[in-house]
Amino acid sequence: MGLRGRGLGAAGPDHGPARHRHATHGAGAVGGTMERVNTFLAERPWLQVALSVLAASALVLIIFPGESASSALFRTASASVGGVGVLVFFRRKEKRAAGGTTNRLVSLDAKLRKGEVPAEPAEREAMRDLIGQRLHRMRHRVPALVTLVVLFGATTAMTAVTFGPRETVGLALLSVVFIGWLSWYGGVQIRRMHRMRDALDDTADRHA
Repeated sequence: MGLRGRGLGAAGPDHGPARHRHATHGAGAVGGTMERVNTFLAERPWLQVALSVLAASALVLIIFPGESASSALFRTASASVGGVGVLVFFRRKEKRAAGGTTNRLVSLDAKLRKGEVPAEPAEREAMRDLIGQRLHRMRHRVPALVTLVVLFGATTAMTAVTFGPRETVGLALLSVVFIGWLSWYGGVQIRRMHRMRDALDDTADRHA
């Protein structure tokens, strides 16, 4: 028993670093996969739009089960036309700020997510322009969120009058989750851009 106990005791510490290395490798693999997915989708904005429309149509079918799939898809796609137009407009402006190519914009986005300051001066300037555009666009973020709360609240109230409790509860939950996610994600993006802008200023001071 003494030898067995000493053997287990001696082997015990060896498993700790191994488990840590395995966990670190697993986290790195997941992070790498997510980064590849983000890059893949960023290079194909049309695919982002298509997946968003399909996901929204699926939610409509879940909340309103009496709706046909084709009707839900058509209504969701029709309602998304204005949003897609705005997305295309801002995407073109961001491409110009990044240097005029999709690959350059995707590269800057990836560095922004990682907090990696570009090495080349021209790329740093493009990053600064891109961040400036996005921060300027997000300056009315809070009023926009309040407007969304009012719109979703009014839609939920109309649903309560027109449909039953299932549809009302489903739409209310969707509204809370969607607006909560928008608020959280917008805050993450703003903090990330401010950190990058500060890092760019520090880099510029060092090279001055």
